[in-house]
Amino acid sequence: MPPTQAESVIKNIIREIGQECATHGEVPSETLVAFMVKAVVLDPSNGFNMDRVLIKSDVQKLIKLCVSRLLDSKNPSLDTIKMQVYFDMNYTNREEFLEEHHRIVESKLGPVTREITDNRACARDELESLYRKIVSYVLLRSGVGSPTDIKIVRETTAALQSVFPQAELGTFLALSKKEKECQLKELSMIVTGIRLFNRDTGKGGEGIEYLPTILHEAIPATTQHIDSQLQTAQDQAYRYTAILERVTKNPLMSTELHSYMLKEALYNVRQYEIFLQIILSEIITSAQEVEMMTKQLGAQLEQLKMIVNAKTAVPTSQVFPIFIALSNLWIGLQDETVLIGILTNLTTNLERFLGTHEVLFPEKVIQDLLGEVTVKTDMDRLKEHMEERVQPVDYRKQEWLFPETTANFDKLLIQYRGFCGYTFATTDGLLLPGNPAIGILKHKEKYYTFNTRDAAYSFAEKPENYIDLITEKAKKNAELIQLLELHQQFETLIPCSEMKGIKKHIKPITKSETSTQTDLHILPPTIVRSYEWNEWELRRKAIKLANLRQRVTHSVQTDLSHMRRENFSQMYSSKNESTQSKREGSTGVPRPQVYIAGLRGGHTKTTHGVKVNLTRAVDET
Repeated sequence: MPPTQAESVIKNIIREIGQECATHGEVPSETLVAFMVKAVVLDPSNGFNMDRVLIKSDVQKLIKLCVSRLLDSKNPSLDTIKMQVYFDMNYTNREEFLEEHHRIVESKLGPVTREITDNRACARDELESLYRKIVSYVLLRSGVGSPTDIKIVRETTAALQSVFPQAELGTFLALSKKEKECQLKELSMIVTGIRLFNRDTGKGGEGIEYLPTILHEAIPATTQHIDSQLQTAQDQAYRYTAILERVTKNPLMSTELHSYMLKEALYNVRQYEIFLQIILSEIITSAQEVEMMTKQLGAQLEQLKMIVNAKTAVPTSQVFPIFIALSNLWIGLQDETVLIGILTNLTTNLERFLGTHEVLFPEKVIQDLLGEVTVKTDMDRLKEHMEERVQPVDYRKQEWLFPETTANFDKLLIQYRGFCGYTFATTDGLLLPGNPAIGILKHKEKYYTFNTRDAAYSFAEKPENYIDLITEKAKKNAELIQLLELHQQFETLIPCSEMKGIKKHIKPITKSETSTQTDLHILPPTIVRSYEWNEWELRRKAIKLANLRQRVTHSVQTDLSHMRRENFSQMYSSKNESTQSKREGSTGVPRPQVYIAGLRGGHTKTTHGVKVNLTRAVDET
């Protein structure tokens, strides 16, 4: 069957199962239905062959079995699968959560940002409207106050006007769209920093709730609640384990007790315990981040007070970076607040997948089943066989790892989530914690722990046999695939939350190359570079120093400017001038001006010319 056709058939099966469940009042998610389809097909007792195409009767049988299991309200296995699907769909690591949270914030701000950057205001009313929109954007982006509160709006407007007056809107509108977005973000961070500083000094900060105080109260309360739930789940798991051990030693009890239901209940509570530990580790990380950011926030505020104190005007180059740093720290605290809320909600919703325990195994039934059996904790079991260590000489063909010979012993990825694989395979599904202190078996680049030395020796003789038994058991109980992290055997059922971590494999460091080196000169050299043996060179230096006493520098520094700013002086280069030893001179004589009058004649035929000399005398020039 082509992949596209097979995918279409699977979607139709999932849709039919969902519709059939809906008619009975149950509306499962498509992810849960898809997981249940795979679980039913994997179970060998259902008789489905993975190598051949499903015919119509097989499809009807598959739908019927899936609907039957999904509608079983008293099935711990179904509750465990629902818990796993819910956790997989709602949990993500810190980095991905913060990225998704910031992406959602940006998408919500998108319409407001476009309304500002695409604005082409010209008139005075339009410019005032644009400025009000910028104020609203700053409030929405910072998340410190409501844009509908008039007091908060006035305070934010005053803070914005101190760094971005309304007269600069013309310059803002001339920028490109990308530059406008960058400037809006920067203005939002600066205004947020100003308001946080005003709140700290008691001169503003209307509507700002102090997040460090809120987080310092919320985190311990959340941690305490999770610790309480974790302790309850562990106590329940210890009692189930003690009962199952008793059943294993006394086969007659298995006929009176549905041991398979008790094992499914054990899987359910163990999976709940694992999820709580994951959530608790995330909250501890958040607590550490909050503690660090709170100290940084206080340090930034103190530094800002020192700069601003007793000064009427402060350079923007000094305070703007601190305002931006305050805003970034506040955003980080807001992220931690949202993350704590998500984890708390996740913890609360996980509790609804534990309802079958009180129905199937109430407290009175558990007490009767326990009888005189001593309930052991996981720590008690680890201490019980602490001295029974594996002797590597007994199994030379296998590689054993020990804490004192392996550098990253605590970071190794243990198979079956640290449970003993031999006990699980030989007791048909009993979960007992493995003890790494007695030795970790390395087999085909995988690591296995065991609760006793005898279990380790038995597993080391035929490891592949026990691995196959565990895989077959997981086919019957699909919840074990995620509980024991059997993802490599069932790659199609890998949860999304663990998809990226499969390739991560930490190898043990049992050998390392080391070297030592002796330095040639241990003590530091004592060579005096200024030493001179030549007395004439010493004389030359002395004359040079003596001459320097009579020289004057062209730049000075006062006590107020010393070590605070750079001083420099500037001189003009000399001009090129020239002189002459001889000077050329001359004297001017009067220009001759001689005229002849009477050349035109007169009444007579004879012409009589008169010569007139108008030349000036030499002494008159």
